[in-house]
This record gives sequence, structure tokens and C-alpha cells, in this order.
Amino acid sequence: MFLHHEVVEPFAENSWLVGDPKAGEAVLVDPGGHVPTLLARATAAGLRVVAVWLTHAHLDHVSGVAAAVEALGVPVLLHPDDLPLYLAVDRQAAMFGLSAAPPPPADASLHDGRVLELGGLAAHVLHLPGHSPGHVAFWFPAARIVLSGDVLFAGSVGRTDLPGGSWQQLSRSIHERLLPLGDDVRVLPGHGPETTLGRERLTNPFLQAR
Repeated sequence: MFLHHEVVEPFAENSWLVGDPKAGEAVLVDPGGHVPTLLARATAAGLRVVAVWLTHAHLDHVSGVAAAVEALGVPVLLHPDDLPLYLAVDRQAAMFGLSAAPPPPADASLHDGRVLELGGLAAHVLHLPGHSPGHVAFWFPAARIVLSGDVLFAGSVGRTDLPGGSWQQLSRSIHERLLPLGDDVRVLPGHGPETTLGRERLTNPFLQAR
């Protein structure tokens, strides 16, 4: 499994390139920016980017989608419950004193339990609301890796004070859907360094406060 990420300012968001070297296929997960760099890394690794996968539709995770679609003409996959956020990227940007152009159309067909094929890899879609209504994670059981977006971080969790957020939902998503995957699972988050579910279960103060 090929993994690479770029940290994109001003929100220090992790934009991920995930691929299967044997099949020569890759996807961009939450391309908030640095798209030319990510595509150059894909080319250098012999990977062809075939889609954009979004954990959710907050501004910092979708700001590079237009550049990716313009360069590649690939589909953008999103959970339908986050489509209103996706269509309101310009208003999201205004909340932070920024500007953003409307993103390209998305295929809002991600749903809980869907299995996405990436070459010989299989990613299971986990619907994890709380940070946003349609937030999902991408769970690769064979590799024991989950791309958690903004649900769970090293030592922290996603904020729930934005429109559509809910602490009760976020807590359930983490405790009932993520932690049961196993302590050994690597967590590749939307911000900050990677961690493991076991480390967070034992040390994350937001998980202890349930």
C-alpha cells in the first residue's frame, strides 16, 4: 500500500495520496491543496489517480478538489448528508474571511458499508457523523489502516461546534464504530500525526471523558 500526505495551510490539513503499487492505481483523499505535488508523487510512483474520496465536505478538505478534477477528470465521491456543506463551500470560506469558488459536481453515493475497490485493495466506508452529518472514514481491513478524517486525532477529536456537529454522535461514532476495529489499527487523520486506536483508547482525554 502506497501512502503519502501533504500538510496544507492555513488549517494544517492532511491531504492523502493512497495507492496500490501492484495495480498502479491511486486516489486522492481530502485534497485540500498541494494537488500538483500530490499528482507528481503519484506519477513518480507509477500510480494513476482514478478518483477523489472525501471524508467530509468542510472547506479545508475540499479546496483542492476543483484542481484535481480539472487535471484528471475523475469522479468525486461524497456521502449525501454532506452534500449541502459541499455546495456551500463559498459560505464556509466567508466564515473564515476567505474566498472559494464552487467545487465541481460530486457523486454523493458513499454510504455506510459500501466497499470501494482500489486495485487489489478494499476500503470499507464507515459513516461516522458528529463532526459533520455525512462524515465517513475509509477502513482498509487487510492493511489495518483507517483514514479517519476529522473524527479522531492523536490526543484529540473533531470539533462539534460547526453546523451539523454533535458531540453525542461523535462520541458514538468513535466508541461504537472506530474503537472496535482493534487497538493495532493505524489511524491516518485529517490533521496532525498518525496514531493507533489503542493509543487513543488509553490516552486520549476526550475518549476518557465519555
